[in-house]
Amino acid sequence: MSAPDTSRTDGEVLSRVSTALVGLHKEYYGKGPTRAKTFLVDDTLMCLLHGGLTVVERTLIAAGRSGAVHDVRQSFQAAMKDPFIRLVEEITGRKVVAYLSQIHTDPDIAAEIFVLEPNGPPLNGAAWEEELGP
Repeated sequence: MSAPDTSRTDGEVLSRVSTALVGLHKEYYGKGPTRAKTFLVDDTLMCLLHGGLTVVERTLIAAGRSGAVHDVRQSFQAAMKDPFIRLVEEITGRKVVAYLSQIHTDPDIAAEIFVLEPNGPPLNGAAWEEELGP
């Protein structure tokens, strides 16, 4: 794992995390979120991704099958955890010791949560939000 670029501000790090996680969602789900906001509090990094449900997922939810959407998303995120962890480690320069992912269907929000190793390069508590368009 490379050391973080110390010339970057925490906001730039969080912006890169938001953009990269949106990119992974687009790549693997075929549709990406329309807005992302990444927070860092102590050793916990969390990205909230808004508007990323696919047409199929929205159809299942409308038919009362939101549980199926939760199950598929959870299974898929468990299978895809390595690229998500690798991305956060590369951007922050810190090892991820735990990764959690959750989806909420109404409203359409996904949460990607990364617990970073303690005593890593400091990143001060901050938040970064990006509007990504439709």
